[in-house]
Amino acid sequence: MRSALALLFALVVSIGAAQPAPTKILFIGNSLTFWNEGLWLHLERLAARASPAVPIRTGRSVFPGEYFKTLWNRSEPREAIRTGGWDVVVLQEDLPETRVEDFRDYARRFVSEVRQAGARPVLLMAWAYKRLGWISMAEIERAHRDASTELGVEVAPVGLAWDLVRQRRPSLDLFAPDREHPSLAGTYLATAVVYSTVFARDPAPLDYLPAGLSVDDASFLRRVAFESVESYRGRR
Repeated sequence: MRSALALLFALVVSIGAAQPAPTKILFIGNSLTFWNEGLWLHLERLAARASPAVPIRTGRSVFPGEYFKTLWNRSEPREAIRTGGWDVVVLQEDLPETRVEDFRDYARRFVSEVRQAGARPVLLMAWAYKRLGWISMAEIERAHRDASTELGVEVAPVGLAWDLVRQRRPSLDLFAPDREHPSLAGTYLATAVVYSTVFARDPAPLDYLPAGLSVDDASFLRRVAFESVESYRGRR
Protein backbone atom coordinates (compact mmCIF):
# COMPACT_ATOMS: atom_id res chain seq x y z
CA MET A 1 0.00 0.00 0.00
CA ARG A 2 1.30 3.41 -0.88
CA SER A 3 2.02 5.72 2.01
CA ALA A 4 0.29 9.02 2.56
CA LEU A 5 3.44 10.84 1.48
CA ALA A 6 3.63 8.89 -1.79
CA LEU A 7 0.03 9.84 -2.48
CA LEU A 8 0.93 13.46 -1.74
CA PHE A 9 3.73 13.32 -4.30
CA ALA A 10 1.37 11.82 -6.88
CA LEU A 11 -1.10 14.61 -6.20
CA VAL A 12 1.62 17.25 -6.61
CA VAL A 13 2.52 15.81 -10.01
CA SER A 14 -1.09 15.40 -11.15
CA ILE A 15 -2.11 18.99 -10.37
CA GLY A 16 1.21 20.59 -11.24
CA ALA A 17 -0.05 21.82 -14.58
CA ALA A 18 -3.01 23.52 -12.94
CA GLN A 19 -1.02 25.20 -10.19
CA PRO A 20 1.47 28.01 -10.76
CA ALA A 21 5.06 26.89 -10.35
CA PRO A 22 6.79 28.18 -7.23
CA THR A 23 8.68 31.36 -7.95
CA LYS A 24 10.18 32.28 -4.56
CA ILE A 25 12.48 29.71 -2.96
CA LEU A 26 14.50 30.10 0.23
CA PHE A 27 17.50 27.95 1.20
CA ILE A 28 18.37 27.30 4.85
CA GLY A 29 21.60 25.42 5.57
CA ASN A 30 25.37 25.54 5.79
CA SER A 31 28.38 25.36 3.49
CA LEU A 32 27.05 22.23 1.78
CA THR A 33 24.43 24.59 0.34
CA PHE A 34 26.55 27.70 -0.31
CA TRP A 35 29.63 25.98 -1.82
CA ASN A 36 30.39 26.68 -5.52
CA GLU A 37 28.45 29.97 -5.58
CA GLY A 38 25.39 28.43 -3.93
CA LEU A 39 22.63 26.01 -4.85
CA TRP A 40 20.24 28.96 -5.21
CA LEU A 41 22.24 30.49 -8.06
CA HIS A 42 22.54 27.21 -9.96
CA LEU A 43 18.82 26.53 -9.43
CA GLU A 44 17.93 29.91 -10.93
CA ARG A 45 20.10 29.19 -13.95
CA LEU A 46 18.81 25.64 -14.41
CA ALA A 47 15.17 26.67 -14.13
CA ALA A 48 15.75 29.45 -16.66
CA ARG A 49 16.59 26.80 -19.26
CA ALA A 50 13.11 25.25 -19.08
CA SER A 51 10.66 25.80 -21.92
CA PRO A 52 8.88 27.92 -21.04
CA ALA A 53 11.44 29.29 -18.65
CA VAL A 54 10.69 29.15 -14.93
CA PRO A 55 11.74 32.55 -13.56
CA ILE A 56 12.43 32.16 -9.87
CA ARG A 57 13.73 34.40 -7.13
CA THR A 58 15.79 32.75 -4.44
CA GLY A 59 17.03 33.72 -1.01
CA ARG A 60 19.29 32.12 1.55
CA SER A 61 20.08 32.08 5.22
CA VAL A 62 23.20 29.95 5.33
CA PHE A 63 26.06 29.76 7.82
CA PRO A 64 29.27 27.70 7.81
CA GLY A 65 29.46 24.80 10.24
CA GLU A 66 25.84 25.08 11.32
CA TYR A 67 23.08 22.46 11.50
CA PHE A 68 19.38 22.58 12.35
CA LYS A 69 19.84 22.96 16.10
CA THR A 70 22.33 25.83 15.85
CA LEU A 71 20.47 27.40 12.93
CA TRP A 72 17.32 27.41 15.04
CA ASN A 73 19.15 29.24 17.80
CA ARG A 74 20.02 32.05 15.40
CA SER A 75 17.43 34.69 14.62
CA GLU A 76 18.25 35.05 10.92
CA PRO A 77 16.85 31.80 9.46
CA ARG A 78 13.49 32.09 11.18
CA GLU A 79 13.26 35.77 10.34
CA ALA A 80 13.97 34.96 6.70
CA ILE A 81 11.23 32.32 6.68
CA ARG A 82 8.68 34.65 8.26
CA THR A 83 9.29 37.75 6.20
CA GLY A 84 10.15 36.61 2.67
CA GLY A 85 6.77 35.52 1.36
CA TRP A 86 8.35 32.30 0.07
CA ASP A 87 6.61 29.56 -1.87
CA VAL A 88 9.17 26.87 -0.92
CA VAL A 89 11.79 26.63 1.82
CA VAL A 90 14.58 24.08 1.31
CA LEU A 91 15.96 22.95 4.67
CA GLN A 92 19.42 21.37 4.49
CA GLU A 93 20.60 19.42 7.51
CA ASP A 94 24.21 18.25 7.90
CA LEU A 95 23.41 15.10 9.80
CA PRO A 96 26.96 13.87 10.49
CA GLU A 97 27.46 17.13 12.41
CA THR A 98 24.56 16.51 14.78
CA ARG A 99 22.54 13.77 16.43
CA VAL A 100 19.60 12.05 14.77
CA GLU A 101 17.42 12.98 17.74
CA ASP A 102 18.28 16.66 17.33
CA PHE A 103 17.70 16.47 13.57
CA ARG A 104 14.20 15.10 14.15
CA ASP A 105 13.43 17.66 16.87
CA TYR A 106 14.59 20.70 14.92
CA ALA A 107 13.26 19.48 11.60
CA ARG A 108 9.88 19.43 13.30
CA ARG A 109 10.35 23.01 14.50
CA PHE A 110 11.54 24.31 11.14
CA VAL A 111 8.78 22.56 9.18
CA SER A 112 6.19 24.05 11.52
CA GLU A 113 7.74 27.50 11.09
CA VAL A 114 7.71 27.18 7.30
CA ARG A 115 4.09 26.09 7.22
CA GLN A 116 3.02 28.87 9.55
CA ALA A 117 4.57 31.28 7.03
CA GLY A 118 2.44 29.74 4.27
CA ALA A 119 5.34 28.05 2.46
CA ARG A 120 6.07 24.47 1.43
CA PRO A 121 8.96 22.83 3.30
CA VAL A 122 11.42 20.48 1.59
CA LEU A 123 14.13 18.60 3.48
CA LEU A 124 17.41 18.31 1.59
CA MET A 125 19.00 14.94 2.38
CA ALA A 126 22.74 15.54 2.07
CA TRP A 127 25.52 12.95 1.92
CA ALA A 128 27.78 11.08 4.31
CA TYR A 129 31.49 11.93 4.47
CA LYS A 130 34.50 10.34 6.09
CA ARG A 131 35.53 13.10 8.50
CA LEU A 132 32.47 12.32 10.57
CA GLY A 133 31.95 8.68 9.69
CA TRP A 134 29.78 7.69 12.64
CA ILE A 135 26.67 7.59 10.45
CA SER A 136 26.25 5.86 7.09
CA MET A 137 24.32 7.07 4.06
CA ALA A 138 21.74 4.36 4.75
CA GLU A 139 21.25 5.73 8.27
CA ILE A 140 20.99 9.30 6.97
CA GLU A 141 18.34 8.13 4.51
CA ARG A 142 16.43 6.32 7.25
CA ALA A 143 16.44 9.42 9.46
CA HIS A 144 15.04 11.53 6.64
CA ARG A 145 12.41 8.93 5.76
CA ASP A 146 11.29 8.82 9.38
CA ALA A 147 11.11 12.61 9.52
CA SER A 148 9.23 12.84 6.23
CA THR A 149 6.71 10.24 7.36
CA GLU A 150 6.17 11.93 10.70
CA LEU A 151 5.88 15.43 9.27
CA GLY A 152 4.34 14.69 5.86
CA VAL A 153 7.14 16.62 4.20
CA GLU A 154 8.96 16.10 0.91
CA VAL A 155 12.61 15.11 0.77
CA ALA A 156 15.12 15.99 -1.95
CA PRO A 157 17.25 12.79 -1.88
CA VAL A 158 20.58 14.31 -2.85
CA GLY A 159 22.65 11.78 -0.89
CA LEU A 160 20.98 8.86 -2.67
CA ALA A 161 21.71 10.47 -6.04
CA TRP A 162 25.36 10.80 -4.98
CA ASP A 163 25.49 7.08 -4.25
CA LEU A 164 23.99 6.27 -7.64
CA VAL A 165 26.54 8.45 -9.45
CA ARG A 166 29.39 6.83 -7.55
CA GLN A 167 28.11 3.39 -8.57
CA ARG A 168 27.64 4.19 -12.24
CA ARG A 169 30.42 6.68 -12.93
CA PRO A 170 33.01 6.45 -10.13
CA SER A 171 35.46 8.54 -12.13
CA LEU A 172 33.17 11.55 -11.70
CA ASP A 173 34.26 12.99 -8.35
CA LEU A 174 31.43 14.62 -6.44
CA PHE A 175 33.67 15.77 -3.59
CA ALA A 176 35.85 18.85 -3.32
CA PRO A 177 39.48 18.24 -2.28
CA ASP A 178 38.51 18.33 1.41
CA ARG A 179 36.36 15.20 0.79
CA GLU A 180 33.42 16.79 2.54
CA HIS A 181 32.09 19.69 0.50
CA PRO A 182 30.77 19.17 -3.02
CA SER A 183 32.77 19.56 -6.17
CA LEU A 184 31.06 21.51 -8.96
CA ALA A 185 29.63 18.20 -10.18
CA GLY A 186 28.28 17.53 -6.68
CA THR A 187 26.62 20.94 -6.49
CA TYR A 188 25.16 20.50 -9.97
CA LEU A 189 23.72 17.12 -9.02
CA ALA A 190 22.21 18.57 -5.84
CA THR A 191 20.70 21.39 -7.88
CA ALA A 192 19.08 18.97 -10.30
CA VAL A 193 17.66 16.89 -7.43
CA VAL A 194 16.19 20.00 -5.80
CA TYR A 195 14.72 21.09 -9.15
CA SER A 196 13.12 17.66 -9.68
CA THR A 197 11.69 17.66 -6.17
CA VAL A 198 10.40 21.23 -6.05
CA PHE A 199 8.93 21.38 -9.56
CA ALA A 200 8.07 17.66 -10.07
CA ARG A 201 9.75 17.93 -13.47
CA ASP A 202 12.52 16.10 -15.28
CA PRO A 203 15.64 18.30 -15.56
CA ALA A 204 17.13 16.11 -18.31
CA PRO A 205 16.18 18.50 -21.18
CA LEU A 206 17.61 21.56 -19.41
CA ASP A 207 20.98 22.35 -20.95
CA TYR A 208 22.38 24.64 -18.27
CA LEU A 209 26.14 24.05 -18.26
CA PRO A 210 28.34 25.76 -15.66
CA ALA A 211 31.93 26.42 -16.70
CA GLY A 212 34.11 23.48 -15.73
CA LEU A 213 31.54 20.72 -16.28
CA SER A 214 31.38 18.73 -19.51
CA VAL A 215 28.20 18.40 -21.55
CA ASP A 216 28.24 14.63 -21.08
CA ASP A 217 28.72 14.77 -17.31
CA ALA A 218 26.04 17.43 -16.88
CA SER A 219 23.55 15.40 -18.92
CA PHE A 220 24.37 12.28 -16.92
CA LEU A 221 23.91 14.10 -13.61
CA ARG A 222 20.51 15.49 -14.62
CA ARG A 223 19.32 12.00 -15.60
CA VAL A 224 20.53 10.49 -12.34
CA ALA A 225 18.90 13.30 -10.34
CA PHE A 226 15.46 12.64 -11.80
CA GLU A 227 15.83 8.87 -11.53
CA SER A 228 16.79 9.21 -7.88
CA VAL A 229 13.83 11.44 -7.07
CA GLU A 230 11.40 9.13 -8.86
CA SER A 231 12.89 6.06 -7.20
CA TYR A 232 12.74 7.65 -3.77
CA ARG A 233 9.12 8.62 -4.23
CA GLY A 234 8.24 5.16 -5.50
CA ARG A 235 9.69 3.49 -2.42
CA ARG A 236 7.55 5.54 -0.04
